Amino acid sequence: MATTAEVSAGEERAEEPIERFRSLLAEAEAIDRTVLPEPTAMMLATVGDDGRPSVRVVLLKAVDERGFVFYTNYESRKGRELLANGHAALCFHWQLLERQVRVEGDAEPVSQEEADAYFATRARLSQIGAWASKQSRPLSSDAEFDARLREMGDRFGGGAVPRPPHWSGFRVVPHRIEFWRNRAHRLHERVVYERDGAGAVWRVTRLYP
Repeated sequence: MATTAEVSAGEERAEEPIERFRSLLAEAEAIDRTVLPEPTAMMLATVGDDGRPSVRVVLLKAVDERGFVFYTNYESRKGRELLANGHAALCFHWQLLERQVRVEGDAEPVSQEEADAYFATRARLSQIGAWASKQSRPLSSDAEFDARLREMGDRFGGGAVPRPPHWSGFRVVPHRIEFWRNRAHRLHERVVYERDGAGAVWRVTRLYP
């Protein structure tokens, strides 16, 4: 039987956690989409003014050494909470890989240029929907939303749909990233990377399962 000392020696090298994450994400994206339809799905946790947490699933749209990017309506609950309290947590769980990655950090708005560039890649109906949706606010009926979609569709006609001023992205700048690997008998492997102060150096720590 494997012991807790028998871990992946290659993963103990001082590689950047973003590099390690990208490798796992590539494995998840290589899985047939009929089996794993959304490999970029991640749980996003935010905190309201009352100190109560809220969690939902969003899609990762970019990741690099600066952090993890997703897009949303800034007037939504998550948007409002992140603008008021910039602390956020993410969790990726790829069950087929028996892997989990947890990220904790600070959320900051992406640049206008980044938001414009991504919005331009969205399907037209998704672009119109960003204008039509009063995200997270009460909706009386589907008919009301359909009417708003028609209204916005007529407003832009066949021309380009600009990005709404209230729709943009956040980048979660990580200060802690934990990699979890499932192992038999609950002898799981947990490796945490934490930034050494405000610098770019990562401190690596192994945790009991």
